[in-house]
Amino acid sequence: MIRVVFFLLAVGVLALGIGWFADRPGEVAITWQGWRVETSLMVFAVAVGVLLVVLMLIWAIARGIVLTPRRLRGWRAHRRERQGYLAISRGLIAIGAGDAQAARRHAGEAARLAPAEPLTLLLGAQSAQLSGDRAAAEKTFRAMAGREDTKLIGLRGLFIEAQRGADAATAKLVAEEAAHDAPSLPWAGQAVLQLRSAAGDWAGALAFLERNRKHAAIDKADYVRKRAVLLTAQALSLEQSDRDTARGLILEAARLAPDFVPAATLAGRFLAEAGELRKATRVIRTAWRANPHPDLAATYAQVRFGDSALERLARARTLAEERPDHPESALAVARAALDAREFRAARDALAPLLAQPTRRVALLMADIERVEHGDEGAARAWMTRALHAARDPVWTADGIVSEQWLPMSPVSGRLDAFEWRVPVAELPAPGAPLAVPDAPLETAIDPDTVIEQAPAMPSADNARAAESAPEPAAVPVAPIQPVGGERAVAPVPQPAEMVIPVVNVPDDPGPEPEPEREPTPDAPPPGWRGFFR
Repeated sequence: MIRVVFFLLAVGVLALGIGWFADRPGEVAITWQGWRVETSLMVFAVAVGVLLVVLMLIWAIARGIVLTPRRLRGWRAHRRERQGYLAISRGLIAIGAGDAQAARRHAGEAARLAPAEPLTLLLGAQSAQLSGDRAAAEKTFRAMAGREDTKLIGLRGLFIEAQRGADAATAKLVAEEAAHDAPSLPWAGQAVLQLRSAAGDWAGALAFLERNRKHAAIDKADYVRKRAVLLTAQALSLEQSDRDTARGLILEAARLAPDFVPAATLAGRFLAEAGELRKATRVIRTAWRANPHPDLAATYAQVRFGDSALERLARARTLAEERPDHPESALAVARAALDAREFRAARDALAPLLAQPTRRVALLMADIERVEHGDEGAARAWMTRALHAARDPVWTADGIVSEQWLPMSPVSGRLDAFEWRVPVAELPAPGAPLAVPDAPLETAIDPDTVIEQAPAMPSADNARAAESAPEPAAVPVAPIQPVGGERAVAPVPQPAEMVIPVVNVPDDPGPEPEPEREPTPDAPPPGWRGFFR
């Protein structure tokens, strides 16, 4: 509507101008080189307009002729660019569908049509990963790391390739470079933190954790938890060499995470040694209310050195009152009562658990029968029940079981991976094999340590046969020694992953998994040979 109004106004102004000239006729005379031209003003104006139109047409034709080659080149470049983007789009779709051959074909077409595009490099790296060509993938990632616009994704690709090749030194250098260039980048901060922890550099890991917090690469709750874990790990590594420093570290860890069992247990021991019994009991009881644990019960019973067995039993009963319905409370009282030779109290404490006893309950009942009556037959009966009883909660992570808490998983290298739970709960599905590494792994665990692998859950078809068959003896789990910085080694390689995980398709499936076998006391679990080399 506004355009129509302006058009009508323009037409009106033009008509008024023409009428004004028509009402005021005049003559125009031009004398040049002996020539004299005389005409009216209106005719002169029309002639000038026609001349201008002709000149404009001539200029447009000449300009079009001059610019035609450039326009043709621009049109061809635009067409080539459009085809390149189409090849990139089709290649990414092929990667998402898991079609490695089509992805490589479209990646080659994109490299020919749009070699300077960042997405072309990414498509080439992704297609090489999907095809299992790690050399080509690493070469492409290095090219991406040399460009400003693709440097971070190139560094991440190099980091993943270094992990696949178990090259801890390269992975650490690449991750630290990425963290330096982009301090708020989550994966880089997490990777450096994990690599330093895997190397036993707890002080360096704590310093980098503070850096991550400063640059908002980690939320507050995760920061507090990870700091408590790292402080506990560092305190464990210094427990034998520098107890004063270890004491300060573990007290801070217990303050940051009062419900963290390893920190509360070690803090309780240090405080008890220093004679600060009130603080020691407060720390242990706070953690017990949140997470009842046998280590807390043992530390609480021994908090005052030189106490008699009856005094330890009284203390165990006091602790059990904090969580009277929890099985750990009954087990703590029963163990203390057995040590005090109060057999009736021990049996009464275990009575609510005897309907469906776990292995620890059955073994404790066997000890009671043996110590109270010397009845080896009854003790063996309870030992037999222990073989078929449900498993108790243990420290477990990534399908392995440890008698003591570890700061990191020896399989994935993940911080704070060990949880106090029944190991069967860690299995992905009934009858599914546990994930084991493709190559010998290195970790910061003592070489003499034995780690038990969680057993697979029996399927419905062989459940009856599993119940009737005798169960093999359990693998003894040796105590895990504190991790020392001088004994730490390279981090554990991570599972292969795509830079952009558009689909969960393994680009390098590796060897076929071996059939799962029950571990024997004379040999480590399958897939773990060479673990401690």
